[in-house]
Amino acid sequence: MTDAAADPSWPTTTGDAALRAEVERLRAEVAALKARAEAAEAAADHDVLTPSLNRRGFVEAVNRTMAWCARYGSSAVLVYLDMDRFKSINDGLGHAAGDAALIAVARLLAANVRESDAVGRLGGDEFALLMLNAGVEEGRDKARRLTEALETTGFEWDGGNVPLGGSFGVRAWNGHTDAEVWLAEADAAMWVRKKSR
Repeated sequence: MTDAAADPSWPTTTGDAALRAEVERLRAEVAALKARAEAAEAAADHDVLTPSLNRRGFVEAVNRTMAWCARYGSSAVLVYLDMDRFKSINDGLGHAAGDAALIAVARLLAANVRESDAVGRLGGDEFALLMLNAGVEEGRDKARRLTEALETTGFEWDGGNVPLGGSFGVRAWNGHTDAEVWLAEADAAMWVRKKSR
């Protein structure tokens, strides 16, 4: 048992008011620790540069979606994006411009999905969308519209507009149970598209 005299934080009186104050202080401390833990957990799943999930967070979203689809017979589709001309932006305009391009792409993707969908930056200049209750045709349509939006919107840099572009791969959920396999299939579809362009 703790000796009250040895612990300066222990109330010096045994009255109800002192005990209530100590309980309130402890509750506030627990709430602050809980908020810090939640913030740390959210930071672990989000990209440090762009307003999107990082690979870890996105794979978790894919795993939840696969479980949902298997349980309820829903459909889902992955749309994989590899930015075009990113290396020339990064090399020609500098890394700050490259960062601005990545942020612009993430914002554009986030602005063009539903709340039930997920946007992730998988690494470098590769992004993915996860669309629940959508099939391959909806995924292809989304990829077409996003291609047009990237090309017409671009991003602002040094007083001018820099064009963007991207190659998309689309892969519908087909009973997948491994998120990395499904992502690899969408990535492969993207590379087929990129080479054909």
